[in-house]
Formats: sequence, structure tokens, C-alpha cells
Amino acid sequence: MKTNCENCPLRQLDLFEDMSKDELQFMSRFKTGEFIAQPGTEILAEGASSSQLYTVLDGMGMRYKTLEDGSRQVVGFILPGDFIGLQSGVMGEMKHTVEAATRMTLCVFNRSELWDLFKYQPRRAFDLTHVAATEEFLLGEMLAAVGQMNAMTKIAWVLNRFYKRLTALGLNENDQVPLPYRQQDIADAMGLSLVHTNKTLAKLRSQGVVTWSSEMLTVHRPNALAELGLSAGVPAIRRPLI
Repeated sequence: MKTNCENCPLRQLDLFEDMSKDELQFMSRFKTGEFIAQPGTEILAEGASSSQLYTVLDGMGMRYKTLEDGSRQVVGFILPGDFIGLQSGVMGEMKHTVEAATRMTLCVFNRSELWDLFKYQPRRAFDLTHVAATEEFLLGEMLAAVGQMNAMTKIAWVLNRFYKRLTALGLNENDQVPLPYRQQDIADAMGLSLVHTNKTLAKLRSQGVVTWSSEMLTVHRPNALAELGLSAGVPAIRRPLI
């Protein structure tokens, strides 16, 4: 059964900004349905165009680019509330691939009606710009981490980012959050080898900071993790929900 925008569970979270009644009505019309993606599904393909845009209602995925030699660079992780497909809508084709890491439920919007959002809903259009700017900011943060941090700081930084964001999404239970990615995914995102990533995670575990197993991340010492990742005092970014 399709989730009505007015009853969207994500709207109840402090992480996302409020929408007016008029905006909710518009989004209900803008939404055409929902799509279920199984783990490993290629939702959007690099170099391809899509007639649809998506907001993640539930589940997790990732964005990555494939180089000519077949190697892969993960350029971002996708969590509930994220908006995907705008690159294809604006540039004509995707410049990276979007893949489901878990079973995902996505709200589907028709790309051909995107102009109506700009024409009739200027605040929503600004929200869309806000979402794009937030993604640009987060990509810059990841680039800084990849380029300037050592392995321990990189891993602590990315795990703390997951912990804070998933906590803001209401997915923290007794300092445990779901983390269904592979170590290889983290390694490909942070510019590390799988061996180096594994050894760094083992150090964090032996120091009693975090344990990552069975697709769950347990943070035993949240303040220590934030300090190791140079992220102490950095809150989750409040954002619009498209």
C-alpha cells in the first residue's frame, strides 16, 4: 500500500523540516507510486537517463563511479530521506550508479513534472536546491576526509557520520544502529585497502570504541568516536524532505 505523504513516518522526525498543508497536497500529487528495490538492485545506472526521481522511504544504498580499469569509487551512502535521480533530471543522464544495499522502499516522482515544482511551488523548489547544496557539502566533507585524514581518523569519521545520521533517523537502540554495508564499501569510499580497513576496525574494537558485526554498529564510546573522527560537536544537518 502506498504511503500517503501526510502520514509519512519521516515527517515526524526532527531531522526534516516541516511542510505546509499546500506543499503536502502538491507532493501527494507529485508522487506517482512506490518502488521496492531488493539488495543489489541497480536503481539508477551511470551513463543512463531515467524518467523517474526518488525519495528513499526505507532502506539503504550507495552511489559509486566505475573507472575504466573496472575499479570503483564509492561517492556517497544513501539513507532514508535522501533524494536521488536529480542529476539525470538536470544533466540528462546519471554520472554515477545508485545501488540498493538493503531492501529499499522508494517514493517515485515523474521527472517530466519537475518543472511544475519550480513553477507552482517556489519554496519546494528552494528546498530542492537546499538538498543539492547539502549533498555538495557532504561530498566536500568526504573529499576532505579521504585526502587529509589518516586511516584511523577516516574510519572513525565515517562511522561517526553513520551513527549520528542513523540516530537522527530514529534507528538507534541502546547505542546500536543498523550498518548493512560491507567493509569493502567503506574501503572504496575512504580510499583504503580492505586489509587496512579491517585492521583499523579491529583497533577501534580492541580500544572499546565500536563493534561492527552482523550488520549492526555498536558505539560503546560515542564521544571517543567523534573525537577520533575530528567530528566532536558536529550535529546531523537538518534538511528538507522531498
